[in-house]
Amino acid sequence: MPKYIIERDIPGAGQLSAAELQGISAKSCGVLRQLGAQVQWLESYVTADKIYCIYIAPSEQAIREHAELGGFPANRIEEIKTIIDPTRAE
Repeated sequence: MPKYIIERDIPGAGQLSAAELQGISAKSCGVLRQLGAQVQWLESYVTADKIYCIYIAPSEQAIREHAELGGFPANRIEEIKTIIDPTRAE
């Protein structure tokens, strides 16, 4: 199944409290349960004004449905074609 990276513009994301991040996470997980096993959230990275999320999903449309149901922005969605890391240099 394809893997995606989602860029979410959230001004002040880096200043969100642990409780606020927990609330966002709980909301996302609730929507994922509603959608069924077809969409999986792997992890997210919080920066100053954005959150980058890694998901496995059957399509970009499934990612957009998750965002819409959860009230999350999905400003940019890109399918991950491959993953590289320092071991690739060996």
